[in-house]
Amino acid sequence: MNWLGSLQQLGRAVMIPTMVLPAAAILLSAGSLPWGAWGLPGVSEALNVAGSGVLLYLPYLFAVGVALGLANQAGYAGLAALMGMTIYERVIDHFASGQIQPTTLIGILLGAIAGALYNRFKDFKLPETIQFFGGSRFVLLFMGLLSALFAFAMLAVGPLLQALIDWMDLEVQATGGFGLFVYGILYRVLSAFGLHHLLNNIVWFQFGSYETASGMIVQGDLPRFFAGDPTAGLFMAGLFPIMMFALPATAMAVIHEAREDLKPKVRKTFVRAALVCLLTGVSEQIEFAFLFASPFLFALHAVLAGFAMWLTYALDIHHGFSYSAGLIDFVLNFHLSTNGWLLIPIGIVYGLGYYVLFRWAIRKFQIPTPGREEGSTLEDWAGNIPYRAPLILQALGGRDNIVQVQACITRLRLTVANDRKIDGHALKSLGSAGLIRLGGGNVQVVFGTYSELIREEINKLIDRELDHVLFSSPVQGRMIPLDEVPDQIFAKKLVGDGVAFIPEKDELVSPVAGTVLHVYPTQHALGIRTNEEVDVLLHVGIDTSHLEGAFEAFVQVGDIVEPGQLLIRFDLPLLREKAKSLATPMLITNPDRVRSWSFAPFKAVKKGQGSVMSVVLYDKENIPK
Repeated sequence: MNWLGSLQQLGRAVMIPTMVLPAAAILLSAGSLPWGAWGLPGVSEALNVAGSGVLLYLPYLFAVGVALGLANQAGYAGLAALMGMTIYERVIDHFASGQIQPTTLIGILLGAIAGALYNRFKDFKLPETIQFFGGSRFVLLFMGLLSALFAFAMLAVGPLLQALIDWMDLEVQATGGFGLFVYGILYRVLSAFGLHHLLNNIVWFQFGSYETASGMIVQGDLPRFFAGDPTAGLFMAGLFPIMMFALPATAMAVIHEAREDLKPKVRKTFVRAALVCLLTGVSEQIEFAFLFASPFLFALHAVLAGFAMWLTYALDIHHGFSYSAGLIDFVLNFHLSTNGWLLIPIGIVYGLGYYVLFRWAIRKFQIPTPGREEGSTLEDWAGNIPYRAPLILQALGGRDNIVQVQACITRLRLTVANDRKIDGHALKSLGSAGLIRLGGGNVQVVFGTYSELIREEINKLIDRELDHVLFSSPVQGRMIPLDEVPDQIFAKKLVGDGVAFIPEKDELVSPVAGTVLHVYPTQHALGIRTNEEVDVLLHVGIDTSHLEGAFEAFVQVGDIVEPGQLLIRFDLPLLREKAKSLATPMLITNPDRVRSWSFAPFKAVKKGQGSVMSVVLYDKENIPK
């Protein structure tokens, strides 16, 4: 499975340079306005030249973007890729007289080479007298030589490579609508693994050539569409009915099939997800709501998406986008479309069909979509990311488990030392819509459109080396705020600050690593001092100190404990009958050590689940007086 991990890294890197295309679309769309009638004919020309300039230099943008993506945003890698493209173009222009074009494929290859060279030689050491040329500077030297050799090789290989791409394009065209049907299915299937960018790059940026009135050669369905090629847009048009209508309708079906008590929360989440999909074409938040719950339903969705591509081909619909098939791109680029208005009635039919199909399937087969059971419904992240990031980092196995963390539009793309340390249930409780393990330590976690912000916060935590204490759940049950505990001493935080749990099983485990400080005589409570000298009190139930024989401690004072280690077993039926409450506080009794607190959502938790509470500590000498 390691090759899948490598492909997902390349897929993310290839996606980065496409982020420049919305700027080109806006410029070209603005250039199509009747500036001449408004007495400003020069504005239209300037906007069109500016927009087409992005398309002209797209190979350079791909080279730099791919290099940055593979080298974790290292500037030297991007500079090496840019230099490589410059050398390549000069060699090709001189020896091939411009007959071989600097396509986006060449940009991707040179970007991948630059990224790989940087990762391999960024710490390369030379003899001390010439170490100035070592490390990152050596990458530039090596890339200069390698790109020249690459350019000379492409003088022979380039025409063959272009002939292969042209042959593939002709073969797809020969299949007619069936070829687009297969593409539509593959697009949806690969999107589950985050690999669809690799497929899309071939059809969107490699298939077909078009020469503009100015003599510029553009390649690929997407650049040709914006350059005015009337035959372009076939590989994009069929996505509009799915993104603008079908998947938002699916979100409505999920809302309407949710339990009544959870429906308000599900409605808030999925109305937002539906609007995101409608406007921008970002669909993962909705698709992951049923991808894992019902793979068969996702397979049916893939087939229907493929049929939409076939249908738009049969009706000779040409439309395109710079970002994704959402309403913004639909309106912005409508002036370049052919029969684009037909996408509206097709979309309405698709939306109604998806709504009826998904409501029937969810109810008939009891599919556990969000709101049908206690689980993640993609929490509201706004303003909350810095507080959840420590918990997410803990659920990913901690700082030491992270090799590299990157993000694309809707998901974290990680390389970890050991993917078995990742707590999927904890990530789900923190708002993840899905966890995908690709092997070789390569993992994807779907967090929606806030993924990039989460990545930034996680990198800050990794870089800052803050003194953290991370808490796992001591019981299986439900986490509640401390002020909901029916005891004023705990609720008013007179003993300490923290959270509480309503246990559903009869075991209490250690939430932290540390040393047992004391065990109460009736064994209903105990204290632990962590390695950071944070004192933690665990108290099973309220008014349970008189229930002799209801508790059995498995540790004693002085024992060293680890997270998840069994501390106390208790008679849960007896506590339900005799105790004032099952609420089990987990408190820090020296809260003056704590600089900031982070809490996971107050919902169901599993015993030993990571990421229920995180605290950042003051240095001992800086504790407020």
